[in-house]
Amino acid sequence: MIHRVSGLPRTDAPQARVQPRGPGGSFGAMLQQELVSSQQQAQSVAFSKHAISRVQERGIEVTPDLMDQLAGSVIRAQAKGATNILAMDSEHAFIINVPSAKVITAITQEEMKENIFTNIDGAVFL
Repeated sequence: MIHRVSGLPRTDAPQARVQPRGPGGSFGAMLQQELVSSQQQAQSVAFSKHAISRVQERGIEVTPDLMDQLAGSVIRAQAKGATNILAMDSEHAFIINVPSAKVITAITQEEMKENIFTNIDGAVFL
């Protein structure tokens, strides 16, 4: 079928509608959900197997408050572009890989006196 080309809209053409995709609804809702999910992942810090064994053998108590402090140090280090940090307070030190938000090792105050920290590009005081 040949239609005449004109500036007038065709009345017999089907109208296109934009439908939200998926069960999440609109794009804005899906974007908001993804942002919340990524923020929750950024706020959690995991421990490597090595770090878990060091925490256990050195008797370091991992409390929710300490986890919050470590997560906060990762967020602050990300803002500065650091990749491996030393996060420390008066009693403990933790080496953390920032991109993966993973604690690599944990050290007590007594062991800090004897160690040199290498391959870090930032330090955060808890």
